[in-house]
Amino acid sequence: MPQNLLSTINACVIIPTYNNEKTLKRVLIQTLIYTSNIIVVNDGSTDSTIQILTEFPEIIIISQPQNRGKGMALRTGFKEALERHFQYAVTIDSDGQHFPEDIPVFLKEIQQNGEALLIGDRNMEQGGIPGKSSFGNRFSNFWFWFETGIKLNDTQSGFRLYPIRQMKNLKFFTKKFEFEIEAIVKAAWAGIPVKNVPIQVLYDESERVSHFRPFKDFTRISLLNTWLVLVMLLYIKPRDYFRKFQKKGFRRFFLEDLLHSEDSKLKKSLSVALGVFIGISPLWGFQTVVVLFLAYAFRLNKLIAFAFSNISIPPLIPFIIYASLKTGSFILGKSALPSFEWNTFKSYKDFIGQHLSEYLTGSFTLGIVCAILFGLGSYLLLGVRMRKAQKLTYK
Repeated sequence: MPQNLLSTINACVIIPTYNNEKTLKRVLIQTLIYTSNIIVVNDGSTDSTIQILTEFPEIIIISQPQNRGKGMALRTGFKEALERHFQYAVTIDSDGQHFPEDIPVFLKEIQQNGEALLIGDRNMEQGGIPGKSSFGNRFSNFWFWFETGIKLNDTQSGFRLYPIRQMKNLKFFTKKFEFEIEAIVKAAWAGIPVKNVPIQVLYDESERVSHFRPFKDFTRISLLNTWLVLVMLLYIKPRDYFRKFQKKGFRRFFLEDLLHSEDSKLKKSLSVALGVFIGISPLWGFQTVVVLFLAYAFRLNKLIAFAFSNISIPPLIPFIIYASLKTGSFILGKSALPSFEWNTFKSYKDFIGQHLSEYLTGSFTLGIVCAILFGLGSYLLLGVRMRKAQKLTYK
């Protein structure tokens, strides 16, 4: 592979390093075979790293006076690469576990299939892989899938290709090992494809120096995943479903997702019923999160459930609230409520506070009744539609 091949996609290599004097020189020599566009971020090393780096005047060296963590080293490298107008950055760990000869694998994937964030797949089932690394990778893979819907075999490998130009507007907050998780999750949320490519790996415990602190770093990663799950549930998923629904429009949604979806008519009608029930229920501010969670839990059509949960759109809210109050007062045998008038709606927040039991009872009851009616109606409509389609098929 010619050394200038990385230049064809305007890429550089970033190597963060911290006290890896046994392997750093070998990694640099092997990487220089493929490119001279190398940025080394010396993250406050206290061994002979500085002396080793003086032997390579052709590379870019950024030395941080104190150890700030791998995440900050990578972020510093990305910033430097962007300032030098690179579009991609390949990251390689300096502990010797990666083979720079695998760089062409990343380039071939980009050239054949377009822009993506690529993560080296180390095949964690092969012999010689430490048990804690294999477990940590499975743990990370699960949460990445839960947060993005993307299944990968390896989400922890540091041998990656980042489309840094496309990622330059993403906001990152982590500074240690957990940054590599934050980066791929937020890239996926931004619509950047995240994929695995096969690579080799070497675990030589006589040379390799790991700075991963199991308790502290695992705790950091767990806290990050907790935060990412909350963001996913409260913002990312609702945003994605809203964009999908908005892009399709109601007519296309009705034709494609309600009528022509491959889901059974029972599943679709139950999804409608769930959406209507949650949309009318007194779960203001949490309706989207709850409906998506329940649709996922009961394996229903999430887009249909989300769409019908929007029955509580602003023009209908006054009617829903009033109908809930009337229904609740009737069930509980309370005194009759004032007649509905638009000019009195501004005071309904106080009014609901005084009649909370009626409102809660009425809204859940109204939600159940409407869910049954909408669910049954959609089931019958889908049945009629299917019979018509069968008649046309047999003609």
